[in-house]
Amino acid sequence: PKAEEPAAPAAPAPAAEEPAAQAAAPPPPPPQAPKAAAKPAAAKPAAPKAPSTTTTAPASQGKRERRVPMTRMRKRISERLKGAQNTYAMLSTFNEIDMTNLMELRKKYKDTFMEEHGVKLGFMSAFVKASADALQKVPAVNAVIDGDDIIYKDYVDISVAVASPKGLVVPVLRDAHNLSFAGVEKSIAALGQKARDGTISIDDMAGGTFTITNGGVFGSLLSTPIINAPQSAILGMHATNMRPVVVDGKIEARPMMYVALTYDHRLIDGREAVTFLKRIKEVVEDPARIVLDI
Repeated sequence: PKAEEPAAPAAPAPAAEEPAAQAAAPPPPPPQAPKAAAKPAAAKPAAPKAPSTTTTAPASQGKRERRVPMTRMRKRISERLKGAQNTYAMLSTFNEIDMTNLMELRKKYKDTFMEEHGVKLGFMSAFVKASADALQKVPAVNAVIDGDDIIYKDYVDISVAVASPKGLVVPVLRDAHNLSFAGVEKSIAALGQKARDGTISIDDMAGGTFTITNGGVFGSLLSTPIINAPQSAILGMHATNMRPVVVDGKIEARPMMYVALTYDHRLIDGREAVTFLKRIKEVVEDPARIVLDI
C-alpha cells in the first residue's frame, strides 16, 4: 500500500482588519496648479514738472551802476523839499472840476486868441486867474508865518512849476491878479523858454506867494504836492479824463480833473482851505465869474 502524502500546509489566515479609524486614511490633496508670478504694478506716469520760476542772472559785464555828483540845482531842490516836510504841518484837500465849459471856450476862441496875441490859449491861464481871485477872497492862503507873527500879503505873485532839463523850476508871475489871460500866457511862455534854455535867473524864481504845479501834462491822475517854502500852500492840477457824472439827474460823460490843495495847517484852517479850492472850482467851471466879479 502507498504511503500517504503529507498534507499541504494551511494558508495563512488573513490578518485581522485594523479599526475603521486607522483603515481609511484621508486621500492626498489634489495637486494644485503652480501660481503664476505676480505681475509688477503698472508704473504711474510721472507728473509734469512745474516750470522753474528762477531765472539765471546774465553774466556780469562789468559794473552795472554809476555814481555821479548831484548838480547844484538838484541839491538845492532836495534841501528845500525836505526842509518843507520838516517845517510845515502839511495837509491836502481835494476837489474835482468839470472842464466842459473851459474846453468849449478854448475851442471857440483859440484861433482868434493866437492871431490876436501870438500865444496859444491854454488851461493854465484860467487856473492862474482863478487862483489869484481866490487868494484875494481867502487871504490866509496868501499869508506866511514869520516867527510868532503872520504876514498877510496884499499882492499876488504866483509861482508856476516848469520842468527844465536840469530839474523843476518855479518862475514867478508878478502881480498875477492884474494880468489878463493873454498876459498870463505870454509870461508863462517867456519864462518856460528861459527855463529850457537854462537862462532863467534867481530873480525870476524869487518872491512867490503861491504855487501852481501841473502834473497832468505827464498823465498824473492825483497827487499831494509839497509846499514851495516859504509859501503856505500849493495847488496841484492833474490830467483831464472823461468820467461818468450826474448832471441834472442824468449820467453823462464829462471831462473831469482832480485838483489838490496842500496847505500849512498851522496857519490855514480846513474851512479856509476848502473855501479856497471851491472858489477855484467855481471860476474854472464858469469863467464868466471873473469878468462879472461874482
